Amino acid sequence: MLATTLAVIAIVTQDQSALRAAPKDSAAQQAVLWQGDSLEIRGEKGDFLQVYDHRRERAGYIRATQVRVQSLKPEAASELLAVVRFLKDAPGSEALGISYAAAYLRAAPAEAIDGEVFDALGGMAERLARRATAGRQGKAGEALAAHVELAAHYGIAMQQFERNGQVQLCYDGEAQRRVLALRSTDIQKALAVLALTKHECVSPQLTPSERFALDNWRADVLDRVDTARLPEVLKNRIQLRRAGVWASLAWQRSRRAEFGEAAIREAANRAIDALAAINKNELMESDAAIYSDAAIRVGASRWAAQAGMPLAPQKKPAKLSVQLSVGQPGETCIHLVDAKHDVKAPLATRCTYGTVWAASAAANAQGSALTVAVQPLDTWREMWVFRQTATGWVADVAPPATENTDIGYVEFAGWVPGSAEMLAARETRTAGAYRQSFELLSLQTLETKRKADKPENLSAFYRWQDAAWKGGTVALR
Repeated sequence: MLATTLAVIAIVTQDQSALRAAPKDSAAQQAVLWQGDSLEIRGEKGDFLQVYDHRRERAGYIRATQVRVQSLKPEAASELLAVVRFLKDAPGSEALGISYAAAYLRAAPAEAIDGEVFDALGGMAERLARRATAGRQGKAGEALAAHVELAAHYGIAMQQFERNGQVQLCYDGEAQRRVLALRSTDIQKALAVLALTKHECVSPQLTPSERFALDNWRADVLDRVDTARLPEVLKNRIQLRRAGVWASLAWQRSRRAEFGEAAIREAANRAIDALAAINKNELMESDAAIYSDAAIRVGASRWAAQAGMPLAPQKKPAKLSVQLSVGQPGETCIHLVDAKHDVKAPLATRCTYGTVWAASAAANAQGSALTVAVQPLDTWREMWVFRQTATGWVADVAPPATENTDIGYVEFAGWVPGSAEMLAARETRTAGAYRQSFELLSLQTLETKRKADKPENLSAFYRWQDAAWKGGTVALR
């Protein structure tokens, strides 16, 4: 393209600038230009520049006040980089900043280019993707669409997919990969890794094998970050991302025959340790949602830390327990057994395609109910309740929530003696809002009778919470 050989260009600085057929405001409009558009300068007439737009293949005139004339000679590179530094943190100016970053890369000698410009370029591309995902109506929406199209002209590739009924737009991360490959600071590399490993930018269309490969790559990239050389705030963010990725890998390893119990426990413990490593004194208010998100992901997979282990010893032998067997391809069957009923003649059987964490099984003192954790997805864990009725044993499923919830878990937290009630803890993300509750449930219906945001605010919960649950849950972080 001719524009790549130009020594001087005009960069449009105002949205909806008119490219006109003649050097006057009353002339016919050839095209609508947006901030960041680069134009070849072919002449000057009065208050107008005669230009050629290579992106649209249109010639015309534009007011000189709507553009900035910029040299692309090597000696102008420092000036271009200074503008990039100014624009990289200016919301709404992403397209203009991307244009200046592209101009700098054309002007600067190869040996002078390091990770700084790609750090800025990646940050602006990410912010543009977030703004476009949020979306706006009217002129603001039109400008966003135009800026995304302009960014694509400069090689900024966006990935688009649907999640929970909403379109998600994500930058493909090419600039961040350059940051990792070039001479960059520790902070720039850490920011690049955070951008490349975002949970919300993992495509839901990936096959299990593709997702497993991606998450292993994410874990490897995160492990390369030397957190000892980072400020506490950034160190926290790396640990939160590690917690979420390793929690997912713990569940995925449980689904693959090549991984034994030790490997599953290792992944779960790495997730738990990463969450525990958070310095809460340095946790920013803006990171509160990220912290809750990581905790839910770890909470959903926390029983993987006891994968394959026998049930926790009790002072008195449990009247009920569970045994697992292989069902149809991909299924695991849960058999409820006791001293008189073995796996061949169980009290009840129910099968699932989810992962059953046998170590989570907890029976009440009367031997009339038992709960067990079942995890069908890496970010979703249910509580299955086996209970005795007048007509026999039944198995009910208590999900984290019944509404449009993205991620969550619900877990057994204790039995209330002498009553048909039990305790449960929930954490969910619904429509972007994080919720945590400690509840008193009816054993017969699993309906919530009372709940509180803290266990000490619910008397039954405070009195009867299970010691094993209290020692292992992340809900009391």
